[in-house]
Amino acid sequence: MGRIATVLVYVLKERQVLLMRRNKQPNLGLWVAPGGKIEIDESPRDAALRELAEETGLVARDLTWRGLCTEVSPLPDWQWMLFIYVARRFGGEVKPDLREGELAWVDLETYYRDLPIPQADRVFAPRILESAAGMFEAKFLYDSSLSLLDCLIY
Repeated sequence: MGRIATVLVYVLKERQVLLMRRNKQPNLGLWVAPGGKIEIDESPRDAALRELAEETGLVARDLTWRGLCTEVSPLPDWQWMLFIYVARRFGGEVKPDLREGELAWVDLETYYRDLPIPQADRVFAPRILESAAGMFEAKFLYDSSLSLLDCLIY
C-alpha cells in the first residue's frame, strides 16, 4: 500500500477552532480538524474545500496552505501525507456529518492543553495556527504500535 494523501482544514473564529471528535478510525474518539482523503481527480485544495463542506457545512472564503506532514511507521497501512490548511473567512452554517463525528468550537488553549488529540497534532497544530510566517513541514516516525518515536521538523 502506498502513502495515503489527506487534507486537514482548521477553521478559525477569533481564538476558537472548529474541531471534530472522530466517530471512526483512524483517531477514533480524538479531536481533529475536519478533513479526509484526496480523491484521484482532486488537488489538495479541491479536497480541502470538498471535505470542509461535507463534514461541516461550511464554505471556505479563504484557504491558506500552512503545512505538509508525513507520518510513517513499519505498518503498511499507516503511511500518511497531510496537506494542512487554515480558513479564517467562511460562509454557511455548521451542520455536522454525524457519521464522521461531532463538531465543536473550541478555545485554542483548551485544544492545545486539554483535549485528547493525535500525537502529531499536538506538535504541528500550535505552529500552524499561531504563526503567521511560512510553511510548517515535518516527518513523524511511529513504531508498530503507533506510538510516536520521533519528529523531524524541517
